[in-house]
Formats: sequence, C-alpha cells, structure tokens
Amino acid sequence: MKFIVDAQLPPALARFLTAKGENAFHVLDRQMMESSDSVIWDLAMQENLIIITKDEDFQMRASVSMDFPKIIWVRLGNSSKKALLDFFEKKWDQVKFELKNGVNLIEIR
Repeated sequence: MKFIVDAQLPPALARFLTAKGENAFHVLDRQMMESSDSVIWDLAMQENLIIITKDEDFQMRASVSMDFPKIIWVRLGNSSKKALLDFFEKKWDQVKFELKNGVNLIEIR
C-alpha cells in the first residue's frame, strides 16, 4: 500500500507513516501543495495511492464515482501535530485491517 497525504494534514503525518514502515509521502514532497483535488485524485488512480485527507470533497466525489482511489477521511477537528500523530498511532492498526479487507473509504474520528 502507498499513501499520499493531502495538504490539510502536516508532512509529519507522512513521516510518521514512513517510520512505521509504510510507503507514504506528503503532497509537499512532490511540489503539489497547490494542486487541485482532481490532480491528486488522478495521481492516486494512476499510481494506486491511498489518499489521506481532511477534505470532504474526496468523499463526495467517491460517492458518485464508479471507480475511485481508496480514501482515509480524517474527521478530527483542529488539533496539534502531536495530537494528530497520537490519534493515528491509536487508530492505525484498525485502519490497515480495514484497508486489507477491501474497505475503500474509511472515515476516522
């Protein structure tokens, strides 16, 4: 599994996932901070990436698409980087379990 972390989330999340052995990068790593959702969507489709985002637009687009990339929709309000990473630490095993079992849209809160 490969992950792309969207712009509303910090690059530290991609680093955290990489440290856990995941293949992850932040949009900043590919000079895509200003890229539209469509560009990120298309890249995810082409490279079989799982989008990690706080952006509801990805979920809405997936709900009307026949084919869409896997999406992890983070529904955590504004929080510190530490709180976000602690949140992911607690939820990550469950998220991976769901992804491996074919869930295409995971909402975590």
